[in-house]
Amino acid sequence: MLTSKQRSYLKSLAHDLDPALLIGKGGITDNVLNELDIHLEHRELVKVKLQEGCDYDPKDIANKLAIDLRAQFVQAIGRKFVLYRESKDHRKIELPKDSKKSSKRT
Repeated sequence: MLTSKQRSYLKSLAHDLDPALLIGKGGITDNVLNELDIHLEHRELVKVKLQEGCDYDPKDIANKLAIDLRAQFVQAIGRKFVLYRESKDHRKIELPKDSKKSSKRT
């Protein structure tokens, strides 16, 4: 689960990203799942855009994809949304630590 600080950091990184994947009126297909899985493994942070012909809600599709691909939903704006998943072999993004968990009280 992402903290608000981590989510904010990922939003700032995603701001300048171009959509890596377009989802059309066919919705979520096996090809969409496979491509998104590959993008998440290599990039960790992926922006997806729903084409005009797609009648699905971006948040609904983003949450379903996040569950199916074991990723984290970052944000949805308009017809675009961002997903994050830490890569096993190509780790590039270092998330900020949660200061509440790391500080110890004595």
